[in-house]
Order: sequence, then C-alpha cells, then structure tokens
Amino acid sequence: MRAVRRSRTFTTMKAALATAYGGPDVIRIAEVPTPSPKKNEVLIRIHASAVNAADWRLRRANPWFVRLIFGLLKPRRAILGVVFAGEVVETGTDVTKYKKGDRLFGWTSIMGLGGHAEYIALKENGAFTRMPDAMSYTDAAAIPFGFGTARHFLAKAKVTSGQRVLIYGASGAVGSAAVQLARAMGAEVTGVCSTRNVELVRSLGATEVLDYTKDDLSAHRDRYDMVFETVGKLPFAECVKLVKPNGVIITGSEMPGQMLKRAFSGTGGKKVAVIGGTAAESAVDMQYLAEMWQQKAIHTVIDSTFPLARIKEAHVVAESGRKVGSVVVTI
Repeated sequence: MRAVRRSRTFTTMKAALATAYGGPDVIRIAEVPTPSPKKNEVLIRIHASAVNAADWRLRRANPWFVRLIFGLLKPRRAILGVVFAGEVVETGTDVTKYKKGDRLFGWTSIMGLGGHAEYIALKENGAFTRMPDAMSYTDAAAIPFGFGTARHFLAKAKVTSGQRVLIYGASGAVGSAAVQLARAMGAEVTGVCSTRNVELVRSLGATEVLDYTKDDLSAHRDRYDMVFETVGKLPFAECVKLVKPNGVIITGSEMPGQMLKRAFSGTGGKKVAVIGGTAAESAVDMQYLAEMWQQKAIHTVIDSTFPLARIKEAHVVAESGRKVGSVVVTI
C-alpha cells in the first residue's frame, strides 16, 4: 500500500471565516488547522478562488431556508468558497487518479464549501479536473461557477443549432458564459445587458444585444425558442411574453419567493417548458470546459481580482449587482 505523501510541515493555514450571518463585515481572516487528506482524498494548495452568488447568499442566509441546511443561528461551515484552482501537495493512500504537482480546478461542492482558504482536502472523485498547461489559476477559478452553471442548464434545455436564445443578464458570470456556450452550440444569441456592457456581450458572440435601459423588450414578444434568465431580475411573466409557444424558459437564478410567485401566476395559457433548480457539479463538465478553453472556444470574463486579505471587498463587488463576469480571489 502506497504511503501518504508527507510534503508539508505546517499545521495551520490562513482562511476567510464567516462565523455569523450578515454583510461582508462578518468575514475575517484567521489561522485555522490545515486539513489532512483521508485515504481517498487529495490535499490541494489553493492559488485562486472566486466570490460567486452562492457565497454571498450563504453569508447572508438568503434565502432564509439556508439556515435549515447550514446552521440555524450561525454557519456550521465558516469557510465559504464553492470553487477553487490549485495544486496537489499531498495524496491519501488510496488515491490513484491524481498525484503531487497536478494542477486542478473545479467545485469544492456547495455543501462542503472551503475554497476561501490556503488548503482544502477533497475526495479524488470530486467535481474537478486537471487544468490545461497554459491556463492560469485566475482563469481557472473564474470558470466553474459561471460556465459550469450555464453548461448545466443549456445542456438540460437541449439547445440545438439555429435556435434563437435570449440571455438576460448577459454580462454576469453565468450570463457571459451562457452567451459563449450557446453560440458554440450553434444558437443565434441575443444578450440583454446595460449600456456599458453592450460591446462586451457582442464580443462574446451575441448576434444581437439589447440594452435593458433603452430597448423595449415587449417589442420582441414570442420571438425566442429559449429564454435564459441568469440574474433573477426579469419577472417570469416577462419571460413568458418573450418565448415562443412551446419554447423553454430557464430560471437559472430563481429564489423561493420567485418560484412561489411563478407557480401562482401561471403562463397565461401559453405552453412553455420551465427548467430551474440548482446546477449539478460535474467533473465531466469541468473536463469539457477545460477542452473548450484550450481550443479557444471560450474565455473568461473577470471583473476584478482581490488578494485573500481583501476578500470583504470582493464580497461587496460580487453582491453589488453591477459586476461584469467573475470576481476572483488570489490566495
């Protein structure tokens, strides 16, 4: 039996902790015990992560039922972070898939969290894969949440070549990824964003870009085979107006209150399919996205980058509703 690789002499690591629910000010940097990998785990030195919607919503316990899962009065898992990019520094005795020195990126898992720290121990069969040689840790950290979420929903919706797809929130982490992936799938993409991001969204592959501050979306009634709402800001009733009869609506950022309202509002007699829920975390998807990046079929959009010591600022930007693409944290 192969022995665990003992390449470290450290017992503590730096991590960003949120030991209470609330705004960005609840986060603090502290020294915590460095995890030891179990026999089927790899220990990863994290070089970059990201602050995504999942992170700030968990921090705020928004929606409220987050408390039922992650802790009623305070978080059971203080280290947030659902994505990572890093290097294997130690392996458990039963690990065969990865070795010391492998560069990996992907999901830490929504339930496990832990990406906003210097090290993390993950099962070798987790939702991550090897990074292409030319990929930076910053780029790698920006891929899993946005592209992984967009990939999940677009694949589930079975986008086909020639379809007209409208993506609302086309400049965000999920939206900018969805524009690129839908275009790669052969769709004719219309992106919706604010004035300052029109040229960016067009550069990502959208054949048409609508400015929600100026353009009248009601003029595009019954036009799209699919409407992908990525930011939870376009009312469901408006999505119904835009999609063709028998079309598909993807509610990629729907909160419980919106789900309840949708259930009662109905579709006004128009037959549509609705796809929602939580995106699956998949190593297969990460491998697919790594290959797409290597082929230059996709590229990351990064709003800003912060060191771990300034993670409060990263949360402020991520939660602002005005970020473009991903907010990356270097560690």
